[in-house]
Amino acid sequence: MVKPLARGIIKTSVGLTLEVRRAAIEAGEEIQDLTAEVAAERLASSARTRRVKADGEVAVQGATAG
Repeated sequence: MVKPLARGIIKTSVGLTLEVRRAAIEAGEEIQDLTAEVAAERLASSARTRRVKADGEVAVQGATAG
């Protein structure tokens, strides 16, 4: 009688552990996706506000830096 109960508890525990791990992996993937999106947006924004002229000068928001 104890053995089937213990087996059920262990089986449930293992199942819950696997579900928690799966959820953690998915959350980590979501964070990585969001991080990549933000980095791409920042890079695109930086590229729009900072342009390198052909002669090597850098134009930053309408100003010229030598």
